[in-house]
Amino acid sequence: MILNYFKRLIITNKGLILEQVLAIKGLMQLLMKQRNTSQKWTREEKREIRIHLKNISKIIPALIIFLLIGGSFLLPILAEVLDRRKTRRIPQIDNSHENL
Repeated sequence: MILNYFKRLIITNKGLILEQVLAIKGLMQLLMKQRNTSQKWTREEKREIRIHLKNISKIIPALIIFLLIGGSFLLPILAEVLDRRKTRRIPQIDNSHENL
């Protein structure tokens, strides 16, 4: 129920959030890392995302939830809502080493 509330809150502000995220070079790619590659964010990447979200939250107060303790667990929801593709990208498996 709480996750659905946060998701609706992000969807309500999606246009403005997307505009701000796209204005910061590399932030969209960083947010989509887990969705595109299935790799987890590193501690440094999470710190970088939080810094950017802190700045954006001055314009869009709804993003403050990501700055609270445990807010990083909600980041996949933000990435899901901001993803502009219809389907999720499935990472390609590198089988080039099998032919050796």
